[in-house]
Amino acid sequence: MLGVLGGLGVFTFGYGEGHAYLSNDPAACTNCHVMQGQYDSWLKSSHHAVAVCNDCHTPHTFAGKYLTKADNGFFHSLAFTTGDFKDPIQIKPRNSRIVQQACIGCHQELVDHMLPVHEGGDMLSCVHCHQGVGHAQSVSPHRQP
Repeated sequence: MLGVLGGLGVFTFGYGEGHAYLSNDPAACTNCHVMQGQYDSWLKSSHHAVAVCNDCHTPHTFAGKYLTKADNGFFHSLAFTTGDFKDPIQIKPRNSRIVQQACIGCHQELVDHMLPVHEGGDMLSCVHCHQGVGHAQSVSPHRQP
């Protein structure tokens, strides 16, 4: 049984071009048709010349990056296989926190005075006001469900 499941997993990974998902190439995100709009809007965004998908959507540690990619990859595959996903695709709360940390990490000197006084304190999400920065479209892919 494990052999069958393992073989099915390897086949699915190869057929779905899963290896591309491990790269840093933003075009890899368009393997799923629902991501084409996000890719096209990123090409028009102010961050196009300075950030790729992994810069904003994965933690900046090796383990964090690949654990997030594995988690998202599994659930994206499951959603696309079953057809159970929202279109336009919506970001999960965990991934919204990753995006927020990426914004703060890159723009620390600009936002330092706006950060909470205490670690974990309340703070408005950067994409609440700047929703078109990473993806220059009228409806933000960062909107919560």
